[in-house]
Amino acid sequence: MLRMVSWNINGIRSPLQGMVYEEPSNCAAMAMGRILDKLDADIVCLQETKVTRDVLTEPLAIIEGYNSYFSFSRNRSGYSGVATFCKDSATPMAAEEGLSGLLATHNGDVGCYGNMDEFTQEELRALDSEGRALLTQHKIRTWEGKEKTLTLINVYCPHADAGKPERLSFKMRFYRLLQIRAEALLAAGSHVIILGDLNTAHRPIDHWDAVNLECFEEDPGRKWMDGLLSNLGCQAGSHVRPFIDSYRCFQPKQEGAFTCWSAVSGARHLNYGSRLDYVLGDRTLVIDTFQDSFRLPEVMGSDHCPVGAVLSVSSMPAKQCPPLCTRFLPEFAGTQLKILRFLVRLKQDPVFKHSALRLGKQTQVQMHQNKARVRSARPRPSHAGSSRGQKNLTNYFQPSSSRPQVSPILELPSVGALMTPKTLEEEAMARVVEGQASVSEAKDEKEVRTSFWKSVLGGPSPMPLCGGHREPCVMRTVKKPGPNLGRHFYMCARPQGPPTDPSSRCNFFLWSRPS
Repeated sequence: MLRMVSWNINGIRSPLQGMVYEEPSNCAAMAMGRILDKLDADIVCLQETKVTRDVLTEPLAIIEGYNSYFSFSRNRSGYSGVATFCKDSATPMAAEEGLSGLLATHNGDVGCYGNMDEFTQEELRALDSEGRALLTQHKIRTWEGKEKTLTLINVYCPHADAGKPERLSFKMRFYRLLQIRAEALLAAGSHVIILGDLNTAHRPIDHWDAVNLECFEEDPGRKWMDGLLSNLGCQAGSHVRPFIDSYRCFQPKQEGAFTCWSAVSGARHLNYGSRLDYVLGDRTLVIDTFQDSFRLPEVMGSDHCPVGAVLSVSSMPAKQCPPLCTRFLPEFAGTQLKILRFLVRLKQDPVFKHSALRLGKQTQVQMHQNKARVRSARPRPSHAGSSRGQKNLTNYFQPSSSRPQVSPILELPSVGALMTPKTLEEEAMARVVEGQASVSEAKDEKEVRTSFWKSVLGGPSPMPLCGGHREPCVMRTVKKPGPNLGRHFYMCARPQGPPTDPSSRCNFFLWSRPS
C-alpha cells in the first residue's frame, strides 16, 4: 500500500502544529519529525510553508528516514511555498520545481511540459515565482506486478481577493498552466495525482453557505474544476474528463466534509468552513488502485486539516535522490565551508607534538632568564635623601606664605536670637498647629496615591453584553484599509456558525467609542 497525505500547514516554522504541545519541547525542527511520524504516510505534501531558502535550517529540512524537496517564493519572504517529504522507501526518481519548466535544471527533472505558447515568458516566470508547485515522479508496482510511473503535483493555488481583480486573473492563469502540465504528463504515459490546496470549494456541498452566495456556480474557479473533473461515482461509463475528486468518489453525499475554517472567528468549533483541499487522481488510477480517500479533522495546528489517500500499489524507490533534494544544497551538503571549519583543532603527529612541547618549554625558560637579567641591570633609585621623590597630593593644596591673610569672617547673630522669646503656652500651640498641618498633608498624599493606584489597577471597563445571548462581548480591531482602519469594536464572543444555529455568534456590533 502507498499512503499519501496533503496538508496546508500554515507556516512550517511555527510551533509545529497542535502535536507539538504534547511534548515539552517547542522546537520546530524536532516537531517536524514527530509530525511526519504521526501522519504515518509514505509521501507528505505540505503547502504554505512560508519559508525561503535563506532561513531554511538543516534540522528542519533533513529528517532522518525521509528525503525532502522545497519550492520557495522568490518575491516575498514568509509567503507561500510548498514542500514534499518522501520516505526513503518511496524515494522519487525525478523532482522538479514549478510548472513551466523555466526553473528546471535539466538534470533529474520530470519533463513533459505540453504546449505553453499561450503564455509569455514573463507570465510563466511570474506564475512560478511564488513557490506554488512541486513535482515528484515515482516508480510504482501494481498488485498485478506491472511497473508504472506516477507523478505527484503538490500545489498551493492562489487565492482570489475580491478587492484585487488582478489576483483572480493570476489564479485562473495558474489553473490553466496546471491543467496543461498535468494533461501533458498523462499523454506521456504517466499516472498523475494533483493534491494540495486548490483554494476553491467545488460544489455547494463543499461550502457552508453556498445558498447565500451570489452566482455560486458561475465562479470561474468552479467552472475550471467542472472542466477538469469527471462526474461523481466510479462507473467507467460516466468518465469523460481526465481527473476524479477521490474523496467524492468514496463519499459522494457526505455533508460538512470541510478542510478549512476561519481561525479568527473560531468557526472550526461548529464546523463552519469549506473544502479547499483535494486529492485528484487520473480516472484510471482512481478506479484501479485507490482504496480510500480521507480527511483528518482531528489534527489541529493550522486553519486547514490534512487530507489523503491510500493506493493499492507498492513504491519502487530510486537508488539515489534527485538533485533537487535538500540534502544536496551546498549549505547542507558540506560543500559550503563555514568559519567554524577553520577553527577546528587538527590532530597532530605524536612525535611532532612532543618536540613542539619541548621547544615551547625551552622558550619559556629562556624568556624568564632574559627578564631576570633585565631586572638586575636596571638602576634602582635611592630613597634616602632624595630630593626628587614623589610629592604628596596634599602638597599642592597647602596655602602659600606669599599670599595676604584673609581677615576672619564676622559672625552675625542668628535671626532667632534677635526675636523675643516665646512663652511656654505659645510654643505648645505652635507645636499643635504644626502637627495638625503635617497630619492633613499626609492624609491628602495618601488619598492621592490611593486614587492613582485604583485608576491604574482597576482594569478596563466591563465589556458590553451582546444582544443575542446577553454574554460579554469580545473587542476586535478594524484591519481593512479605509476610514475606520485601527478602530476598535465589540462583537459576540461565540464562534461563527450557521445563522440557524442558536449556539453560534449573533449579529451584535458596537463601536468602542463614537466616531
